[in-house]
Amino acid sequence: MTDMSLALDRLGELAIEVPSWAYGNSGTRFKVFSTPGTPRTVQEKIADAAKVHELTGLAPAVALHIPWDRVENYAELKAYAADLGVGLGTINSNTFQDDVYKFGSLTSSDPAVRQKAIDHHFECLDVMDQTGSRDLKIWLADGTNYPGQGDMRSRQDWLAESLQSIYARLGEDQRLVLEYKFFEPAFYHTDVPDWGTSFAHTLALGEKAFVCLDTGHHAPGTNIEFIVAQLLRLGKLGSFDFNSRFYADDDLIVGAADPYQLFRIMYEVIRGGGFGKDSGVALMLDQCHNLEEKIPGQIRSVLNVQEMTARALLVDREALGEAQRAGDVLAANGIFSDAFYTDVRPVLAQWRESRGLPADPMAAYAASGYQKKINEDRVGGTQAGWGA
Repeated sequence: MTDMSLALDRLGELAIEVPSWAYGNSGTRFKVFSTPGTPRTVQEKIADAAKVHELTGLAPAVALHIPWDRVENYAELKAYAADLGVGLGTINSNTFQDDVYKFGSLTSSDPAVRQKAIDHHFECLDVMDQTGSRDLKIWLADGTNYPGQGDMRSRQDWLAESLQSIYARLGEDQRLVLEYKFFEPAFYHTDVPDWGTSFAHTLALGEKAFVCLDTGHHAPGTNIEFIVAQLLRLGKLGSFDFNSRFYADDDLIVGAADPYQLFRIMYEVIRGGGFGKDSGVALMLDQCHNLEEKIPGQIRSVLNVQEMTARALLVDREALGEAQRAGDVLAANGIFSDAFYTDVRPVLAQWRESRGLPADPMAAYAASGYQKKINEDRVGGTQAGWGA
């Protein structure tokens, strides 16, 4: 197994974007639950995200969602975030809540609707110009519920045309990342349902277009780490949305359902050159904390990624390669499994303390009084949540 000190040296490269919307209210399809202390403004969301970074050292950037996080002056918002020790990261577009998008946005049969969706992405690019954000992330709810409802082939053509219009407006250092989702909210077909569809569109667009892989957006039993390896091999993995799911839906705390899967994914990220600030692969959470408190939920999430990254860094890749080339199945599996079963938590606690961070960020947050303070201070106004 790789020496622990070598693994810890590389662990300092880990950086995870946290999403602004994770600090707002969320729930189920039937109810959005309100909770004390919920942010009412994007500034309060950023303040909560900054607390996560303060205690973990893992979350130096906040991803924004437009129009939920729309403000008059994005330069001021960027400066506000910087004063709190964080930056503004990925800009996420929204073409799934306006009534006009009922039958599709970038894939709508109505040219006027498609143009409205394109124009919204132009607005997002204008935001990126002011925030210095690199990535425009597109997730579409577009699809159909019944056979014959829409022309699936034409919708792909309209999508390609719409994406090309958006892509043509990218700045020199900006990128487009296209997310996919197996299903939901459409029941019959989704316009971007899998990595192959996203890859095909981004390949056609050009070198500034990449695939966003959401770990919860796959059919049951899918080998996600293979997709990670393939996209890295092809040079088209742009970003992750980390979360978990047990059955059909997603957005639970990453690693909650299958920590071994998260370990396997992080191993392929590291092995494929997708780890580190110069890799070009953005690691982001995409979660909604329905029942648990939002800030500790984000803390737990980034710590889960850190722990599985540390374990993945412990894999002795040289010994593993030798066993693989020798066809020694059990030895190879044993080398891989030994790293996963290594309890790195005590070492990580010491490592945090050596960097001026609390050994136990969860306990530190509970003792900080921050939750009590925001519960008392954030009274009145409109709480942020889905659609706000």
